[in-house]
This record gives sequence, structure tokens and C-alpha cells, in this order.
Amino acid sequence: MRVNDLPRRAVTRTAKLATLPAGLMGRTALGLGKRIGGRPAEIVAAEIQQRTAEQIFRVLGELKGGAMKLGQALSIFEAALPPEIAGPYRATLTKLQESAPPLPARTVHQVLAGDLGPSWRDLFREFDDSPRAAASIGQVHRAVWQDGRPVAVKIQYPGAGRALLSDFNQISRVARLFSILMPGLEVRPLLDELRERVAEEIDYELEARSQRAFAEAYTGDADIYVPPVVAGTDHVLITEWMDGTPLSKIIESGSQEERNRAGILFTRFLFSGPARAGLLHADPHPGNFRMLPDGRLGVLDFGAVDRLPNGLPPFIGKLLRIMHGHGDIREAEDELREQGFVRPGIDVDLDALYAFLAPLAEPSRVDCFRFSREWLRNEAARVADPRSSNLGRRLNLPPSYVLIHRVSTEGIGVLSQLGSEGNFRAELIRWMPGYVVDGRDLGRPSPAAPESGSSPPDSASSPPAPGPSEPDSGSSPPEPGPSEPDLAPA
Repeated sequence: MRVNDLPRRAVTRTAKLATLPAGLMGRTALGLGKRIGGRPAEIVAAEIQQRTAEQIFRVLGELKGGAMKLGQALSIFEAALPPEIAGPYRATLTKLQESAPPLPARTVHQVLAGDLGPSWRDLFREFDDSPRAAASIGQVHRAVWQDGRPVAVKIQYPGAGRALLSDFNQISRVARLFSILMPGLEVRPLLDELRERVAEEIDYELEARSQRAFAEAYTGDADIYVPPVVAGTDHVLITEWMDGTPLSKIIESGSQEERNRAGILFTRFLFSGPARAGLLHADPHPGNFRMLPDGRLGVLDFGAVDRLPNGLPPFIGKLLRIMHGHGDIREAEDELREQGFVRPGIDVDLDALYAFLAPLAEPSRVDCFRFSREWLRNEAARVADPRSSNLGRRLNLPPSYVLIHRVSTEGIGVLSQLGSEGNFRAELIRWMPGYVVDGRDLGRPSPAAPESGSSPPDSASSPPAPGPSEPDSGSSPPEPGPSEPDLAPA
């Protein structure tokens, strides 16, 4: 993506973003006229919501670069929208990212000289000026480090970080627009949290520290591999090169055995990260994962992480246990209110709440489950039911759950693309605090438990409780209390 192609000048970007509140005012005035003319208020409100969403996503797409990253961060709003709105938005982001032309070699060299010094070439035996991969705010080159190791050199587009933060500041000024999309949402603190997280993503030194923490936590693991960091600066990140089969290739043409193993290891990594590294990898895109020749899952891109030194919140495990154990859905409502997902004064339809939560709970309800695109479509249709979809727009998302929400929804999408089958329940119980109580699996499914989309269990035995790992499962979660690994840059 040539930086010159981005409308980075502040006046241009501000003018584009300023069209958002003006558009809302016009739509609101038109809606008032329609209501006076006799149209039902619910239909008019739905039309205003749809057109507001369309304009927000269109403007973010036109800004490209940093705003494209902003659009990805705001996918929590997209998830609450009907597919006829969200679909074109996802397509626009994909097209922008896939069609991004590379930075000229001269600009690449300027970034390297600015961050590594004028003698940056002395650090490498070889450096390939042609990028191997491009993303929304940077691109990756292959090189050979001075000691002979093949390395990946990630370079941030000049000015992309400033443009992204400027966009966020502008978006925060029109926060009221997002309350049109999801009336139950406390928008301002959520946007503040997103801005802080995105600011972290453009800090490559911080990403280097996160990757070092993951690499140390998974050193010697039989199933998971994280490439070591070689060097990191504000705009350049150098790690050991990792070959392997991208998860996208497994999705496209992998055998069922390959799909099953990839899915289990993908799930294990996402769930175990908070317990083992105190961090949650929060960008579960297929492009960030490789299946290595020795059968391990290799993991890339640690710009988006959630810092969870005490592991995943026990609330999530408790909520799933309630759903699995056929408990009173009112207990789930109480938990959601206590955690801030339901704001004071918001009434909840309990049947709609169950339908809304069911897709997240179903894959871990039984001992063997098979994800599929068809299952995901059916669950999406169920959530799109008017009662469920209206509930979704009335729920709040506490800032501390932003990245956890992103991982859970996008992770299920990847598993459904893989069509992976396996004992995902065992992985959840092993790594999810709050599920097992006093060593007892209170959420154990009964013989009549719903198994839609799943295969019959292989046996009636209980899945393993948290504790020492099986021989092929990698390390066990650490006992609470040890200090975090040294995160100081090399």
C-alpha cells in the first residue's frame, strides 16, 4: 500500500468523518417525517439503524490504511448487524487488504535506517526488497540475520500509526452514532478501550515483548511453536522465519485428519495462552497460523493481545457451565448483569437470551463435536431471529471483554471453516477457570443433551479435568502465583 495513496492529510480525513453525524441528522429528520406520516416507529428506527451502519462502514473503507485497521477493531458492532449490512463491509475490508500494493524499496530502506541506524545492512547477510506479505499497516520481508538465521522483518507503513490514532479521535467525537447500532452499549468507554488496544498494535516494541512472553511460555511444547524475537523497535519487528502450511491452505484443501488436528491445537493455544503466558492472542485470523512439518501449530502476529495475568475470567466458565448443565437461565442473566453485560433498566427476554448464548455453548456441550459452515449458518440464522437480534443490540460489552469477545467469535468462525471435529469440551474444561468446581464437572451433559451439529460421543467417560497434561498435550497450566517472564527487550 503506497503511503501516498492514503488520504492521510488531517483536513481530508476529518472532512470524511464529519459526514457521519451530518448523515445521522438528515436520516433522523426524515424518520420523524415518516412517523408523522403514519409509518410504524419500529420500522423507521430499523431503517435509520441500517443506513447509519452502511455509512459508517463505507466511510471507514474509503479512508483505507489506518481506518481499515479501525474498521477491523470495530467489528464488534458489525457482529450485531444483519448480514445484508455486515457482508458488504467485510468484503470491502478484504478487497482493500488483498489489493494493497507494496511500499517502494526506497521507503522500506528509509524506515530500516530510521529505526536500525544508517548501517542497518550490516545486521543482515541478505535482505529481500520484495515483501512476502502485506497487511493494513505494515508488510513483511524475508531476510538472513547476521548470524545466518532466516528472519521475518515486519515494517510499519510511515504515518499509518498517526493516521489511525487520529481517526480514532475523530470517531470518538461521534460516539453517539454507535448507540444507534446497539442501544444497550456504553459506547464511550468501549471506544476508549479500543483506542488503547489499537495504539498497542502499532507499537512494535510492545509486540516484541508479547511475542517473547509467548515464546518463553511455549518453549519445548510438543504441539505449539512461537518464533523467537530477534530484535524490535517502534516500527520494525524482526523474528525468526517460520515455514509451514498456512491454516488457510488447510481450510482450502486439507484432509479431515489435518483439519481435526489443526482445530484442536488452534483451540488449545487460544484457551491456554492466558494460563501459561498471562496473555490472550487476540487476532485468530487463519493467516496468523501455520501447521509445521513436525505437526506443531506455529503462531504469528502478537500485535493484538489481551493482558490476563490471572487467566481467563471465571465468569465465562461459570456461564458455560450454567448453559451446559440445564440450569436456570435466570442465573445466567444474573451473571451477565453483575459483569455489566446488561445495563440497569434493560429488560431481558429469557428465551431470547438462551438462543443468543447457545451457539457459544454448544460445541463444548458434548465430548465430540464437528464444526461446519452449515452449523455456523444455522446458528447465525437462529441469532438473527428478531427476538435474539433485538436482544443482541440491547446488550452492553464491558471494555475488559472486548478482545475476549473478538477471539470467541472469530475463533468459532475459523473452526467452522476448517470443519474440524474433536473433543473441544476437554480443551475448554482443562483451561477455563470457573467451569470445574471442587474437582467436579457440574456441567456434564446428560444423555438427552442437545447434540445438533455433533457426532455421538466416543465413550461415556468424563473428559480430563484440569491437571497434568497427557504425553502429547504440551505443558500443564502453571499454578497460580509465579511471576511473569522477563519481558525486557533484547
